[in-house]
Amino acid sequence: MTDLTSPAAFPTTTGRRKGYAPRAVDDFLTSARAAFESDEARLTSADVRAVAFPLEREGYAIEAVDAALARIEDAFAQRERATAMTQRGARAWVGASRALAQEILDRLSRKPRHRFRRVSILCFGYRVDEVDLVAGRVARYLESGEGLTIEQVRSVAFRMQLRGYDEAQVDAVLDAVVDVMQSVG
Repeated sequence: MTDLTSPAAFPTTTGRRKGYAPRAVDDFLTSARAAFESDEARLTSADVRAVAFPLEREGYAIEAVDAALARIEDAFAQRERATAMTQRGARAWVGASRALAQEILDRLSRKPRHRFRRVSILCFGYRVDEVDLVAGRVARYLESGEGLTIEQVRSVAFRMQLRGYDEAQVDAVLDAVVDVMQSVG
């Protein structure tokens, strides 16, 4: 893991653009480094993926921090995979990954416009057509190995619509897709 804890590790935003609060980012990176070096399971790749930082002026550039977080998440995932394969064996690890992939595929194989729960009538959720497009791409990846990268899944963004898909449910499935991709790669 590279040293990402120094104040000059990331470019900062200027003008009216906001970035991640440097103190929060630095604190998290310090704790992530300590957790990684101690080999304790205090922090997981899922924890790294879920971290959020407040925004402020003259903060760290979001794109740079997100890229670093992706590398850190991958490092934790590799360690988790190696530990699981040692403890449970490769066959059990592959079996668990295959089961999760099948669970995702079962959801994404539902009829378009019915793949996820909808938010209530006066609420905004993810655009159904955009999510269904991504769901089809992920399903093709799981079924036939069609090209798809972890970074493409991580960086997907959806516009909002009234009565759209529930954000938390869609995000949970996308997180599970990243887990599957990390487990095999």
